[in-house]
Amino acid sequence: MLLRRRTLVARRALVSAAAPVALTLLLSGCTLDATDAPRAVPKAFGGGAAGERLEPVASFYGAMPTGVTVSRTGRIFVNFPHWGDKVPYSVAEIRDGKPVAYPDQAINVADTGDPARHFLGVQSVVVDASDRLWVLDTGRIEWADAPVGGPKLVAVDLRTNKVVRTIVFPAGVAGPRSFINDVRFDLTRGKAGTAYLTDASTDGPNALVVVDLATGESRRRLNNDPSTRPVPDFVPTVEGQPLLNRPANGPTSPINVGADGIALSPDGKWLYYCPLSSRTLYAVSTEALTDFRRTDAQVASTIRNLGTKGMSDGLETDSAGRVYGGDIERNALVRRETDGQYRVLVRDDRLIWPDTLSVAYDHYLYVMANQLNRQAVYHEGVDLRRKPYTLFRIPIDSGPARR
Repeated sequence: MLLRRRTLVARRALVSAAAPVALTLLLSGCTLDATDAPRAVPKAFGGGAAGERLEPVASFYGAMPTGVTVSRTGRIFVNFPHWGDKVPYSVAEIRDGKPVAYPDQAINVADTGDPARHFLGVQSVVVDASDRLWVLDTGRIEWADAPVGGPKLVAVDLRTNKVVRTIVFPAGVAGPRSFINDVRFDLTRGKAGTAYLTDASTDGPNALVVVDLATGESRRRLNNDPSTRPVPDFVPTVEGQPLLNRPANGPTSPINVGADGIALSPDGKWLYYCPLSSRTLYAVSTEALTDFRRTDAQVASTIRNLGTKGMSDGLETDSAGRVYGGDIERNALVRRETDGQYRVLVRDDRLIWPDTLSVAYDHYLYVMANQLNRQAVYHEGVDLRRKPYTLFRIPIDSGPARR
């Protein structure tokens, strides 16, 4: 504790006198010290590092990012939803340490008059096993209803940097109040592959979505199943405070976010998922999910409860079959080992709301820390976020489980 106090004093002195570059470095690691605050989560996790292995990759001083993905050749892509910030582009590639609109500026113009050909509210970006970048667009801007043609999957060929496929979701699959949140791909299932998505809507039904990439046909699965729904009256403790919707004028309420994180096992047999408003990890049979002759009840019979992993936004798997997730309440990253045990990989005060996770071919796990919990909606209209937002990575001994 004495060492920490001396460090804080030294930081304050340096901030007052240092050059802007030094100030930037300090701000990127400046957080509320809530590591030892009471947490409404089990503490029966083993292992864990103090944070020395967490490496900054990029900093963001504009809009708040959520997603990250890394190509086979090491290209890094990120995305920025329209959540109260000025968003000049929804998708960007990191070039020389800075985000640049991708694949071009024109498609990033949020044109609701032509929603199928423009990015409106991109929530996730994922590179598949064929090294194509897929952009998952919720179609929603500032929580307004999504227009017809807004919710979609867009594929970009990374060799030509051109859009090569757009799959628009019909209203019965992703309606105006849907919030399709994240996606994973299995290019070995079906003629052209299968995509799996989550619908994390806060004010609509929650579900998984299955897409046949050969035909573009999509189906909702496990619609409003308890495993895809938020835990009733779920109130997490983040940075030492109960996290609730706290409008400037009006009563508080729980944050009800359903199926959010998603990941695929290396053999493609199991899809992992979790509601954000929950601490439980689930898995469901992909054979059942993709067999549209089966009812939701029959699909639900294959669900496995894989225990408590902590509150996670993003999920990811590696080629060894391990499942990664954030532990938002403890500023941590956790991993479910192949024997079913959970292990803390890193705890670091800079991991303020670990969002999307991405395992890359360089054997690093990338994670976006975006301070989502500090947004004004959770603090009576006061935005407590402190820029920059940061993309970190941590070394692991495995590559991605991409199929």
